[in-house]
Amino acid sequence: MRNLIRKLIFFDMDVKIEPSWREKLGNEFQKEYFGNLIQFVKDEYHANTVYPPGKEIFRAFDCCTFDETKVVIIGQDPYHGPGQANGLCFSVRDGIRQPPSLVNIFKEIRNDLGKPIPASGDLERWAEQGVLLLNATLTVRASTAGSHQNKGWEVFTDAVIKIISDTKSNVVFLLWGAYAQKKGEVIDRSKHLVLMSAHPSPFSADRGFFGCKHFSKANDYLQSKGLKQIEW
Repeated sequence: MRNLIRKLIFFDMDVKIEPSWREKLGNEFQKEYFGNLIQFVKDEYHANTVYPPGKEIFRAFDCCTFDETKVVIIGQDPYHGPGQANGLCFSVRDGIRQPPSLVNIFKEIRNDLGKPIPASGDLERWAEQGVLLLNATLTVRASTAGSHQNKGWEVFTDAVIKIISDTKSNVVFLLWGAYAQKKGEVIDRSKHLVLMSAHPSPFSADRGFFGCKHFSKANDYLQSKGLKQIEW
């Protein structure tokens, strides 16, 4: 564990990750690909503007413990605009204009559950209830979408999904768009609920995201398993 903690302090700042995740992911942190990934990311932060801030790279894990995880939402890259990314997929900081995909998520919640669109786009309130907001790639260079893809993050987040699938039961996975659905192929459908739809992007939301009712379906499933519903 001492070596693990050393590896997580790689931006001259303490990168937080909750202890239950440190235990579950310890083997991944020791693998060669992860060491190479850390060096790449460290070099990127030193040479370029990279999002999210270094201390928030693992915020999805720090806000939502392994034991409390009951819903997983899979995104792709962090937002690459100034001040947007905060370590949680689809989420932005308070005071930042909500991106179109997030607006569409809130619209679907309004239509599904009758809830008003919130002023805050920070989804930490979901994470604290057990929603793991996981991007496939946890970092990105400013203004350059996809710039940190195929460097090792996808291997790491594939491992996260498989660990959840293999060692937990009754988790709801929300897979929006072809990328997330491909990433979710490792999920054991016999003991988890997998809900799939189009991506909430304005380019595809009208092709199956709007009207998917994933938020009520997720809550109905959790209730059926004796688990507390999410206050979306």
